Amino acid sequence: MLPMHKLSPRQWTLLVLLTLVWGVNWPVMKLGVTGFPPLTFRMMCLWLGVPILGMALVIMKVPFRIPRAHWRELLVLAVFNMFIWQALIIVAVQSLSSGRAAILGYTMPMFSALLGAWVFGDQLAKRSWAGVAAASLGVVLLLWHELSNLSGRPAGVLLALAAASSWALGTQLLRRTRIPVPTLAISFWMTLMTAVVISLLAVGLERERWISPSPSNWFAIVFNAVLVFGFAHAAWFYLARSLPPVASTLSVMLIPVLGVFSGALWLNEILHWQDWAAVGLMTASIAFVLWPAKKQSV
Repeated sequence: MLPMHKLSPRQWTLLVLLTLVWGVNWPVMKLGVTGFPPLTFRMMCLWLGVPILGMALVIMKVPFRIPRAHWRELLVLAVFNMFIWQALIIVAVQSLSSGRAAILGYTMPMFSALLGAWVFGDQLAKRSWAGVAAASLGVVLLLWHELSNLSGRPAGVLLALAAASSWALGTQLLRRTRIPVPTLAISFWMTLMTAVVISLLAVGLERERWISPSPSNWFAIVFNAVLVFGFAHAAWFYLARSLPPVASTLSVMLIPVLGVFSGALWLNEILHWQDWAAVGLMTASIAFVLWPAKKQSV
């Protein structure tokens, strides 16, 4: 069985900051794609974020070099962690409420736990399965009022679920990578490659719809460039690579809860009792996975 992982102070700090940034970013992204082409929005965020991430490598004296033998593996990691996720989820955000997009995106931990157990042979402790169950029930509750709307908005829902499953596979692959370089370097190159891919999609699919960003669009672009691509993704890749998969994935389950309530506060999205009940379930899922297990007497 995988033991419950005890987070270091550094990991706890990164996890708290990551939760705050990614949680409030869901309504921010909704602002960013309101009246603005979603792939173009993501393209601008990425190209502004790449030099910020590059400056972090220079300041921290992290080498950029990736051994040639590992570029193929790096490309596979980028496809599942970044290419598919970034393209699909930003399009889904435009057609769904920010809170519901966050919930669908964070079905990732359930996909990841199941992939880990069924595909990669992870043996999860009972407490870990309890965490998966609690988080899954929380997602079902939060989706309660979306179920009747699936027939009207199937594309957004399916895109978000496809994005989540891709991210889950990417997380499992990242956890097992043997690329002998710092995680920050891997993050930089994946972000740069994603900027190129999303740019090609934006030019090919949205060029005729290009307009000047509004002030709210610009706010969302800068927020994503600096805090999401300049910090949050690098922090996530570090956590995903250094923690057991179930701990790294379920530990971020408060993000969709924060996304739901920040969307309600900023964008006047309606909350229901299911949203409140899900808060307790998400908190329980994190406790099941991260709360230190009692030491057995000898």
